[in-house]
Amino acid sequence: MTTLAELIGVLDAAYPPKLAESWDSVGLVCGDPAEEVTRVLFAVDATAAVVDEAIAWGAQALVVHHPLLLRGVDTVAADTPKGALLHRLIRSGCALFTAHTNADSADPGVSDALAAALGLTVTGPLDPKPEAAVDNWVVQVPSTHSDAVLAAMFAAGAGGSGDYRDCALRVPAVGQFRPMAEANPAVGSHGELQHVEEERLEVIAPPAARAAVLAALRAAHPYEDPAYHISERALLPSPLGIGRVGVLPEPESLREFTARVAAALPRTTWGVRAAGDPDRTIYTVAVCGGSGDSYLGAVARLHVDAYVTADLRHHPVDEQLRKGGPALVDAAHWATEFPWCAQAEGVVRRGLPGLETRVSTVRTDPWTVSAT
Repeated sequence: MTTLAELIGVLDAAYPPKLAESWDSVGLVCGDPAEEVTRVLFAVDATAAVVDEAIAWGAQALVVHHPLLLRGVDTVAADTPKGALLHRLIRSGCALFTAHTNADSADPGVSDALAAALGLTVTGPLDPKPEAAVDNWVVQVPSTHSDAVLAAMFAAGAGGSGDYRDCALRVPAVGQFRPMAEANPAVGSHGELQHVEEERLEVIAPPAARAAVLAALRAAHPYEDPAYHISERALLPSPLGIGRVGVLPEPESLREFTARVAAALPRTTWGVRAAGDPDRTIYTVAVCGGSGDSYLGAVARLHVDAYVTADLRHHPVDEQLRKGGPALVDAAHWATEFPWCAQAEGVVRRGLPGLETRVSTVRTDPWTVSAT
């Protein structure tokens, strides 16, 4: 039996909740983690039509990208639009789970799926998140007590690096000190310069463990005033973050590239439109699934040939073109995020191969009429 909790574990591993923006709402919206799951439906939005599909198919879980309850609410009564959907899902035994900006920043994530659909080879994020902060501890300790001090620091949370534990650098050293009158030295006499065979230990630890590691160091170290130094590693870009940058297999014109985007994404009333010289050569491309208007400045600094996203506005586009920025390709919001559904389905199929999964056939793009 596969439980909802196991499904959540697989999704959280692929799209860690800690990657979500502070304003976002991700994770389990409704459902009992202890309940059994056999069928999972994936969609961009939890609309009434998608909920209908999930219930008709007999799904026990609906996994979506856009949060149903993003803003604060004080009611989910059944006579409200969103409350009605939640009541229907709960009565039908179908959980609702959201992976939003955590899926945007994951590696791979929403924009990786978009880049793959366009045939891009990804070289990195558009707006990278920094690597997690790390403290580097340097400690001088008598060689006779090195093992004890390291063991205490490890137990307090130091010495971890990826899939490794108890990591340290140990360098032989000679320490010196002169105890003054008020000191209570473990070694040596007042006023006399002492030389001790020591080791210089270096370990890393998360900043959140700083107090615990220091307490452990002081408790295990033989000196009343241990010599130590803590420095925090500079923030470095990581493979995580919003958007992706990549390259096409071969250069092509903006006209050809726009046709490529239109062919790769599901057809919508909104369509696909481009701003720039139709004959401009396109090779390096930035993409951002969903609304990417706020990243126009970052894209310009990358000096890519084109930027593919959704919800671009008139004045920012005009301004970028006047500045000689990249060509801009604007598609429907839903269409740029739809490729993620298949990616998320693949994550679950690999992690829980016994489940039945499918991507919703409902187009949740809200635009329905186009006039030319």
